[in-house]
Amino acid sequence: MAKVSVIIPVYNAERFVAETLQSVLSSTYRDIEVVCIDDGSTDDSLAVLREWERRDPRVKVLSKANGGVCEARNDAIKASTGEYILPVDADDLISESFIEQAAAVLDANGNVKVVAPTAEFFGDRTGRWELPEFSIHLLARKNIMSICAMYRREDFNRTEGYCKEIIAREDWEFWIALLKNGGDVVRLPEVGMKYRVQANSKRVSDRKLKHHVIDVLNRRHPEFFERELGGPLRYHRTWSRLINRVVRLLHLG
Repeated sequence: MAKVSVIIPVYNAERFVAETLQSVLSSTYRDIEVVCIDDGSTDDSLAVLREWERRDPRVKVLSKANGGVCEARNDAIKASTGEYILPVDADDLISESFIEQAAAVLDANGNVKVVAPTAEFFGDRTGRWELPEFSIHLLARKNIMSICAMYRREDFNRTEGYCKEIIAREDWEFWIALLKNGGDVVRLPEVGMKYRVQANSKRVSDRKLKHHVIDVLNRRHPEFFERELGGPLRYHRTWSRLINRVVRLLHLG
């Protein structure tokens, strides 16, 4: 049985992180560790984490000065020991069976790089999170995966980790880095993750940083976008391939 490291970066999540930890520790999969890293919270998040660490030997708590979610996630992964890695945000929930089902897929198929859950919203929004079937071509134009998906440590080690330069949609950049050179993605049919939506949630605020995100992606993965889109990812993402074709024709003319 492969060990699974659940990675939970925490920043000012004292209201929610206990519920998140309860969902993770209720997993039917036995061999897990839960590495929580407090990223300089100004509320009582660290105290909550320490209490869970005292109560359950599977929980390991780290603490650092605030440096952002990517740095925190990378540090927690470095401190973890599992063969498989599952990032979970500090206000989200996973089902009891997701870890067991995802690990079984990775165990059985070396071509699969990522196992993702079907997800639904809760909080200020409810209902199924409708995400398209995975396609590397579509990943070049939009973020089609949640941060909560399981992958192998050895594949993480082939990337540069979560990009500290990008301040929004860091999961999109990471999935490009992990998958641009091949590998299958499996999405399990059962709801395995619940994504909490709040008025001030990061997913909402990230929408204001579209140009920043696209600029960073183009700097970090130019060959990928050249291959998939015939040129850079454009601010009008859907039209990227057409715009690049027109630009190329004009330059040739």
